[in-house]
Order: sequence, then C-alpha cells, then structure tokens
Amino acid sequence: MTTQAPGTEQIRQAWESVAAEFDDSVSPLTMRFGETVVDRLDVGPGTTLLDIGAGSGALAIPAARRGADVLAVDLAPTMIDRLNERARELPNLRGQVMDGEHLDLAENTFDVSGSINGVTLFPHVDVGIAEMARVTKPGGKVALIGFAHGVARAEFVAFLFAAVRTAVPDAVLPPTDPPPLPFQLADPRTLRTKLIDAGLADVSVEVTTWDIEVRSAAHYWDAVTASNPIAARVVAQLSPEQQMDVRRVIDGMLRERSNGAPGAVLHNAMNLGVGTAG
Repeated sequence: MTTQAPGTEQIRQAWESVAAEFDDSVSPLTMRFGETVVDRLDVGPGTTLLDIGAGSGALAIPAARRGADVLAVDLAPTMIDRLNERARELPNLRGQVMDGEHLDLAENTFDVSGSINGVTLFPHVDVGIAEMARVTKPGGKVALIGFAHGVARAEFVAFLFAAVRTAVPDAVLPPTDPPPLPFQLADPRTLRTKLIDAGLADVSVEVTTWDIEVRSAAHYWDAVTASNPIAARVVAQLSPEQQMDVRRVIDGMLRERSNGAPGAVLHNAMNLGVGTAG
C-alpha cells in the first residue's frame, strides 16, 4: 500500500495551524541547538547563509547574530512573520515565504545552505536537497540536520507516544513503516547516500545530541503538541479526559527521570550531515 504525499497547500495549512504556538513554545528550545550547529559550520561575518524550512528562526537567528547575511525561507506565512518579529534588531536577516522544494533563488548564491528539521520533513526530500545544492556556491557547504536513529532515540517525541500508549492503548499513533516524515532520514547511512546522490562531495554525517530541558509536564505538553502537525493530530483524537490522563503519565515519566523534580532533560540523537557543493 502506498500513501499519497501531502500537497503544498496541505502542508502550508498544517504548519500554519501550529505556527504561533510553535514560536512561543518550541523556538526557544530549537534555537539553543541552532547555536551549536552554527558553531559546527563556522558561520560568521561575511558568510551568506540560506535557512530552508526555517520555522521561526532556530538556525537563521543564531547565524545572523554571528554576523552572517541570512535569508530564511518557510512555507508558512505565520512562521515568517514571527521570525521577522524576532529579527527586528538584526538587519542582516530577512525572512521570506517560499516553497523549499521550488526555491525562487538563483543558483550558486550562498556560502552555506542549511536546515534543521526542515528539509528532512519534505515529502519529496530528494528535491529539497537538490535545491539546497543548486543555490549553494561551488565549494560552499550544504548542512542537513534532523532526527537520528528513529523515534526511540528522540525522547522529545518518544515521551509523548509512550504516554499516549500507556494512558490510551487504543489511540492511533503514526506507523513505523514507513516512518513519519521527521524520521525518514534517521538512518545516518540513508542521509549520507542522499547527500552524495545530490552531487555533494566530502560528505560527512555526525550523530550528535540535542538536549531539551523541560520545566514541567505542562511545559513539555505545550512544546511537543506545537512542535509538529503529527503530534497535534495524535493529541486531537483524544478526549479532554484522555488528554489529562496522558499528561499525568508524562508528569510521572519526567519525575522518574529527575528524582522527583517536575522537569527533566530529554535527549535526542540528531544527524548533522554536511557536504560540499561542486
């Protein structure tokens, strides 16, 4: 059985539905990881950087703060509105609504093209990577960052799924075969192959860790349910009473992790794939 890939407008609407909450709850968490990625890419003054599937700026804002000239693009207008609001003090950063699978940009334009949990979610991921390579200058870097090793190694997502499975055993969770789009390139070997197939040279894939500190079950709930339309759909099928049951399970999971404290650190394996444009 095959599943039809969602269309562009369907994807736009799905992300629009979570964009405001994403910016409030998720952006502060992802921006800390974006700072780590910027360090790895040696981004600074004089670097031109494109952030694709930018959300509200997890990679773009740290790069601009380091002095790079940054263009951030995303399909969801509210994401770009929020990014531009955050970037008011950064004249070297501009956000623009744009389809990452069809970039309205000239080839050989940027020193670095990067994406954190953006292009890796594209239904036509090969097209997205090819576009990243196309707009990157020869000798420039293409950096693709996404979850590694599957849902079990992404505790930010796995805690929600485990709590739903415990509290509401008959709830429908995303299938594992094929995996949800955020995990389609979770195998480092698959990511490496995709980057090579896009014509990139000197490809490396490093598995690193993104630690997310949540203050409480309520903080976690707000963040995870706004993080992705998939999580929003999982929660939407639950009654208010079932949601409260899931939240109680999450509270217990966090307290078990942190010796009774309401918050905890969740560990997420992340692929950092980098290649050189030809």
